[in-house]
Amino acid sequence: MENEEHKPRLKPIIEGAETLSLGISMVVAVLIGVAIGLGLKKITGISWLLWVGVGIGIAAAFLNVFKAYSKQYKEFEKLARDPRYNMGKERKDDDDDDED
Repeated sequence: MENEEHKPRLKPIIEGAETLSLGISMVVAVLIGVAIGLGLKKITGISWLLWVGVGIGIAAAFLNVFKAYSKQYKEFEKLARDPRYNMGKERKDDDDDDED
């Protein structure tokens, strides 16, 4: 019973919200791109501008994924430098494992 009281209750919720926010941001980016494309199509009458807006939205969604990946990679690197997680192995800055 005491273990259940000391478990962090908000941590899984926050991690789930971060994961969900990435999916939502991707959908919102594409929808905003479609809205921009529809607006440009309506203003100018050029039908292919809709696809330009869709392309912008998809590019923004990929940018969101790249930013999230970069953030997670930085967190991983920070953990890799932490002595508690490297199991007593010293981390080398260079990747030269072929020393002869």
